[in-house]
Amino acid sequence: MAEILLSLTIIGVVAAITLPSLTGNINERTWNTQRKALYARMSQAISLMPALNSYGTLTEDESGSVTADTAAEIFITAGLSKVLKINNICDSDHLPDCGIPGKLTTLAASTIDFPQNWTSLNSAMNNALYSTSAIYQSHSLINAAAAAFETANGESIAVYYQPNCVTDMGESNFYMIQPKICANFIFDLNGSKGPNTVGKDIGFITVLYPTDSHVVMPLPEIGSITRGNYATLVSHCRNYDNTRLPIREELAAMFTNKLLLNNSNDNYMSATITKDGAGVYHLFFAQGMMGSVWKDKDGGSVTSGWCVRRN
Repeated sequence: MAEILLSLTIIGVVAAITLPSLTGNINERTWNTQRKALYARMSQAISLMPALNSYGTLTEDESGSVTADTAAEIFITAGLSKVLKINNICDSDHLPDCGIPGKLTTLAASTIDFPQNWTSLNSAMNNALYSTSAIYQSHSLINAAAAAFETANGESIAVYYQPNCVTDMGESNFYMIQPKICANFIFDLNGSKGPNTVGKDIGFITVLYPTDSHVVMPLPEIGSITRGNYATLVSHCRNYDNTRLPIREELAAMFTNKLLLNNSNDNYMSATITKDGAGVYHLFFAQGMMGSVWKDKDGGSVTSGWCVRRN
């Protein structure tokens, strides 16, 4: 009897140690599968829409107060719902009714209130200025409120929408990316259930350009930020747990959602080469200014790199 009790005790201890790890691995695999499926459905839906701008009404008075805002809600009802199976739609005053959590945990492990509009997501999405002795760029967009919907597969998705978004004009250097962001989606794979944590059940999908749109879902890798030139950063990400440098549209998405990441104002390099082949795009996270640095000249410019996971 003593031997049996000892054996059961050992089995219980081993189970207590290994079960949380096994459960965590199962959850990770489930979330990865759900993310990929959602990204595929959203990408297909966006490709079926004729254009992504001009939905709804978004106006403000001379003082900057928003006087009419149906943009995100109309984008869902008149746009997305025609190409995507949607069960429930919620306006900006009723986001929790669509399973949107009141708080979430960022990639940096801080707890924040769920962002209700562009300003609370990233203040530079509405107004930003980049000024040097040689460059002056600014922009001003209306602070649209988020709306939300639930999919037929059980995901809860908050929508941030810009009805006046513009297309890619082939800029090679120094332009602000905010006007090119048409829609941003923060999704919760299991509704209001936990853990409500970025990188687990919480993620984001960003759509740039109203036509020939780019749909991106970057998954930044925790702890992968480093500094170096282009070759160094590419090599770093290749060797860092199946990751790579993000393309410029993925960097734009990370800037848009920087509140969910680490709220950094650093400058980050992309993997997108400029048309002349001599430079590589990088993004100033403080203002949203896209610029370029030398790729190979004199060993390449040194800036920060933030690796994203391969989907």
